[in-house]
Amino acid sequence: MSKTKILAAIQKNKPSGAPLPTIPSFTIGAATPNDLFVAMVEVGGGQIIRDTDPQNLNTTIKKLFPEAKRIASPLPAVESNVDLDQILSPDELESVDIAVIRGQIGVAENGAVWVTEEDCGHRVLPFITQHLIILLKPSGIVHNMHEAYERIQVDATGFGLFIAGPSKTADIEQSLVIGAQGARSLTVVLGEV
Repeated sequence: MSKTKILAAIQKNKPSGAPLPTIPSFTIGAATPNDLFVAMVEVGGGQIIRDTDPQNLNTTIKKLFPEAKRIASPLPAVESNVDLDQILSPDELESVDIAVIRGQIGVAENGAVWVTEEDCGHRVLPFITQHLIILLKPSGIVHNMHEAYERIQVDATGFGLFIAGPSKTADIEQSLVIGAQGARSLTVVLGEV
């Protein structure tokens, strides 16, 4: 039998398509997504700061990390002393103490925050820094991953990911180690900053 005849036979016997199922909302409990998000970030080893005044941001950063020497951020409101536009290689960022980036979506069910390469300046920044601060508007918090994926435009950026808590592992002797392969701490600043 020739290739053409085989393909024609397959096409002739192809079953008709079935309609896709409707995906339910999956929202559970009476907690607001913002309250649940805060709880889940804290369970994951991160901390939450509520701050609605953009003028307080740099003071908050200095108060949280008074020993920090190198601060990197693509955000103009942050007093950064690392010029991300001049970075030619990711290894130039290895001594960054604090990275401050913007998150787009917070997920209440797991405390994860969606960020893109555009938010980071350099895609390695959230992982190579010692301490990561993510700015997130409370209006960007959704109940679950289903709602998050409804908002994400995957083809709008070359790189995007969910970040949930500081880096951690419990592989070695079943002992939890924070900051094992990436940022040692995660702070989410909730507000209109």
